[in-house]
Amino acid sequence: MKKILYIGNKLNYQNNTVTSIETLGVFLKKEGYGVITVSDKKNKIVRIFDMCRAVIKYRSFINVILIDTYSTQNFYYALLVSYFARLFNVPYIPILRGGNLPCRLKKNPKLCKALFGNAKHLISPSFYLENCFKNFGYLNVNVIPNTIDIEKYHFLNRFVEPKLLWVRSFDKIYNPFLAVRVLERLISLYPTISLCMVGPDKDGTLKYCKEYVDKHNLPVSFTGKLKKEAWLKLSENYSIFINTTNYDNTPVSVIEAMALGLPVVSTNVGGIPFLLNNNEDALLVPPDSEVDFSNAIIRLLTDTELSDRIKLNARIKAETFDWEKVKHRWFKILN
Repeated sequence: MKKILYIGNKLNYQNNTVTSIETLGVFLKKEGYGVITVSDKKNKIVRIFDMCRAVIKYRSFINVILIDTYSTQNFYYALLVSYFARLFNVPYIPILRGGNLPCRLKKNPKLCKALFGNAKHLISPSFYLENCFKNFGYLNVNVIPNTIDIEKYHFLNRFVEPKLLWVRSFDKIYNPFLAVRVLERLISLYPTISLCMVGPDKDGTLKYCKEYVDKHNLPVSFTGKLKKEAWLKLSENYSIFINTTNYDNTPVSVIEAMALGLPVVSTNVGGIPFLLNNNEDALLVPPDSEVDFSNAIIRLLTDTELSDRIKLNARIKAETFDWEKVKHRWFKILN
């Protein structure tokens, strides 16, 4: 049995959204791999120490290390873990999670070379990051998309109404305030419009959105973090999924919305245009533009043929992300 040390942010229990380590790790365990996941420490410095300690502790028992790799401060835990992996001659595989990693490649080429240049493989959830990394000379990139268990997502061929759903962490990079601005712009056309925003606060953005909504008396509800089953049930009351991010890779929440039959309107940033086809399985708009975003929503509300086509095509695409179809790519890499 292959033994894997999986390094990432295992913080779901601390009111954070479920991360890849808490989904992919479970999938791999069910397939018979021995998976150790680290770390669940809330303090970042303690978490980094815990991750490096795990490499030292388990180095003689594991076959490979998987490292969720992001573009912001969490980039440095991946860098340190890779250093200890090289020190003890343990193969490691960074999984490229950060939608803004191309900027990191430009900003810190030497650090990136140390991390990525010595890896056994690089795993990219999107062709977007595969192309970016290959342009920087990293040729050992394998595309394995983020996965879902499609059986858990009931496709609802709903009537499209001005009921908007947003699911993400409240963080500036995801631009949640754009969702509020879009609703405010549309409310004169659709007096019954509503917006539900699901997710935990990361940087104080939630407080800002709440204060603005209260000040202007807007029909927006904030649920905080919800368990998967809860927001899937909640989604039955909404008709359009909006993804307002400024940076992105291959967001699982968007794939989930597609599987549920929610037509998606998203900014066309990062890996999104590699995931979604405009006018076929989603509507794509420029980032941070409430005008373009609002107009796209109006199109869904006024063009039944368009919304029906997008819903059906999106479901078909979402089915290709099912674990049963994706898992064989992981087997090839890990075995």
